Amino acid sequence: MTQLQPAEITGIVTEVSRLTTELYVFPEVAERIAGGLGEALARGRYHRAGDAETLGRLVTEDLQAVNGDGHLRLKFHPRAIPAEKEDGALLAELTRAADLSLGGVPRIERLEGGVALLKLAPILFPLDMTGASLDAALTLVAPAEALILDLRECVGGHPYTTAHICGHLFDEPTHLNTLYDREEDSEQQFWSPALPPGPRFGGSKPLYVLIGRATFSGGEELAYNLQQRGRAVVIGETSGGGANPRRGFTVHPHLEATIPTARAINPVSGGNWEGTGVVPDTETDPAVAHEVAHRAALVEVARLGGDTPSASASVEEARRVLDGPTEDRSPSPEGRL
Repeated sequence: MTQLQPAEITGIVTEVSRLTTELYVFPEVAERIAGGLGEALARGRYHRAGDAETLGRLVTEDLQAVNGDGHLRLKFHPRAIPAEKEDGALLAELTRAADLSLGGVPRIERLEGGVALLKLAPILFPLDMTGASLDAALTLVAPAEALILDLRECVGGHPYTTAHICGHLFDEPTHLNTLYDREEDSEQQFWSPALPPGPRFGGSKPLYVLIGRATFSGGEELAYNLQQRGRAVVIGETSGGGANPRRGFTVHPHLEATIPTARAINPVSGGNWEGTGVVPDTETDPAVAHEVAHRAALVEVARLGGDTPSASASVEEARRVLDGPTEDRSPSPEGRL
């Protein structure tokens, strides 16, 4: 790994400090962070790093020392960051990742009792990449008596994709989130869209959302939006706690300064999940959260009953599963019910 020269290190840290001061969504915090970076630079803390990876780690520690913002960091990239003119390479890589995730929907399954399980990819990709797959999957689960949405591995994504998914889970357009942008000094609202007519899970049937410590950023937003609107029961463990959207700036061929330039404002809570994470309604080990959600769904389906043959059959199946031996409800080694 190429060693960094002292002048390079000074330039990188100085630029990160400038970007933080000018763009970080919390100006007063930005000044404190920049002051800390300057003091550490003067003490020679960063000049002992030598290589880009170590420098990224040290600077990230100091960027996050004031308020623990997980989006604020100096991120090391093992491969050189493509130049602006090579953005097509980044797009191709993102598209490939979306394809490998089966269009953003790596798992969809019908569980006993008329319950559906829908697992979303680690990234909520832009709609032009995965919108058709998401719509197809959400249409497929529309007839289910209850739905489990698995976000335990979801670490980020696009706010328009989050809103679009919510369009399948509400009966009418609903205000989900507002983003305040410091640079523009403006606010942008995000609503669940009015989707074209067709099968939809809708806003009244039981909905459960699985989260874990790994759930972050865009995955957290989806869980938080549904929870705050009272649309879903969130099950698992408290998530990572990253609510502030960020922008990336290349400050070295292998180092990207990621600076949160906006903050989320939920219309119900007036706040967001930054630093605290999304707190589950039912706390449990994420490894068994799908089983806990399934059992809760079965109870709720049985309680609600229904007049349709489908609902009646699901109720009988739910009662049979609930009354059966414990081992019948145990997950297989692959985590399937």
